[in-house]
Amino acid sequence: MDTERKKQKGIFNYIFQFAGDYKNTYIKSVVFAVIGVVCSIVPYILMGDMVRKLLSGEREFRIYLMDGLMMALFWALRVTFHTLSTNISHRTTFKLIGNVRIALADKLSRLPLGTVQGMPSGTLKNIICERTDSMEPLLAHVVPEFTANICAPIVLFLYILTIDWRMALLSLATLPVAGIAMAWMFKDSASRFRKTQETTKRLNDTAVEYIGGIEVIKAFGKAESSYQRFADAARENADSFIDWMYSCIVPFSLGMVITPATLLSVLPVGAIFTMQGSLSLPDFIMIVVLSCGLIAPLITVMSYNDDITKATSIFGEIDAILDLSELKRPKVSRNLPKDHSIKLCGVRFGYDEKEVLHGIDLDIPAGRVTALVGPSGSGKSTLARLIASLWDVKEGSIVVGGTDVRDMSLADYNGQIAYVSQDSFLFDVSVRENIRMGRPSATDREVEEIARKSGCYDFIMGLEKGFDTIVGGSGAHLSGGERQRISIARAMMKNAPILILDEATAYTDPENEAVIQRSVSELSRGKTLIVIAHRLSTIIDSDQIVVIKDGEIEARGRHEELLTSCALYRKMWEAHVYAKDADQEEGGVLV
Repeated sequence: MDTERKKQKGIFNYIFQFAGDYKNTYIKSVVFAVIGVVCSIVPYILMGDMVRKLLSGEREFRIYLMDGLMMALFWALRVTFHTLSTNISHRTTFKLIGNVRIALADKLSRLPLGTVQGMPSGTLKNIICERTDSMEPLLAHVVPEFTANICAPIVLFLYILTIDWRMALLSLATLPVAGIAMAWMFKDSASRFRKTQETTKRLNDTAVEYIGGIEVIKAFGKAESSYQRFADAARENADSFIDWMYSCIVPFSLGMVITPATLLSVLPVGAIFTMQGSLSLPDFIMIVVLSCGLIAPLITVMSYNDDITKATSIFGEIDAILDLSELKRPKVSRNLPKDHSIKLCGVRFGYDEKEVLHGIDLDIPAGRVTALVGPSGSGKSTLARLIASLWDVKEGSIVVGGTDVRDMSLADYNGQIAYVSQDSFLFDVSVRENIRMGRPSATDREVEEIARKSGCYDFIMGLEKGFDTIVGGSGAHLSGGERQRISIARAMMKNAPILILDEATAYTDPENEAVIQRSVSELSRGKTLIVIAHRLSTIIDSDQIVVIKDGEIEARGRHEELLTSCALYRKMWEAHVYAKDADQEEGGVLV
């Protein structure tokens, strides 16, 4: 990644990068804005001309009336073109922001899971939603108005230059004050701006953590200490902005008071030139009138500086996400699998510098049930996620039906896999739509049929609105077991030939677990099924049980074989049986 090049990219480069097919619309907005500026300058020229005529002794009212009407006409044209320009730029900006969000969402879908999980959710959500949205007022105005407000003083200056070059230069006499004030204000603005961005990110992350962990905070009586962390982050964020603004008060006030005061130089020196006869009185008055409108547009341009810096920073963050390394997949599959067997050859994988899988070799037959078991942290879920192509292997390969998964497009491979994790996520829509996401073309009848087959129809019908019940954000209106059962129904609706269940029954009670097991057994018939489970009683009938320890395969075989040949499996089985017996002795309640 060419970091330095990206740091130097300007606001207009970013705008045209993301504008896509709407670049010409932005250009049209700029053209209308410039026409509006020209129309706004004409009344000043007509006003000066009216003064000229008065001083020359013109007394015909009709002439002044026509000049007045022309001033009104050009001012109306100025408002019209300004409105058209702003309307176009607003519409185009909303489309640009839509392009940015689509690009970010599309990028996230192609990133390895670890990369996405490594990003603080508060920061990611803030970039995609609030920070991207905050650019709309700026982008809608900066393109047409920034350009127009630069053109206006240039045109006025050139016109004054044609009248008297000395007065043209005098009309800019206060600009050095503006330059000094800006240099004073921005001498350490980069570091201060970075500090505000860092404290804002910390505040967002702390807020998301505080809200997300409120149940734990209340349960363990940590409300005061947790709130204090949030309060400290909020105070630090506020102080970073207040300190920055406080340091700018003096230079800002100096610049805003002196810079627009062009008459400080134009009036006294122009009067001297007029008395000396080197400048005519009508020309002097015309210059006085025109100079009043010379600096105001430049101040407007300078007022955009903070917003431009902010937008450039946000675009930089967006660009940084879009530049992250993706899963290495072709857009069009080079090969497609001949069957649904899975072969892992020398698979190594790690998080950052820590390797967690050490040269895994494993054959998973097509149409059979393979269970992955082992102690917590042994690498079972990591292996399942690699097969599901949520990450890329660091070394080795994963081959499905004779085809390396890296030779298949993400769309083609995702069509082969249905993956259900222990952390079942549901969208804040109805139960029906959550299940239908497995196959968007499914009819209501098909959705209800798959719910029956997966054993969750009865509990769904017991909800307030049945299949039309809204499940809440992340499925918050349902229990953990209910979320898992709907997730399994969604996976079954997809009807993919390879099904991965990663502790998919972790939150279900024994009775419902038996229902799910029967449903999975029925619906996965003929499919390649990979199951991860801590409750060993649920996988004893598997065609193949793979015991994983410390990122390596300890043993493999059927249940009866492993009880005699694998000490680790036998120990896990004995612990499982003891836990079940203890549960029964306590009346089915674990203590």
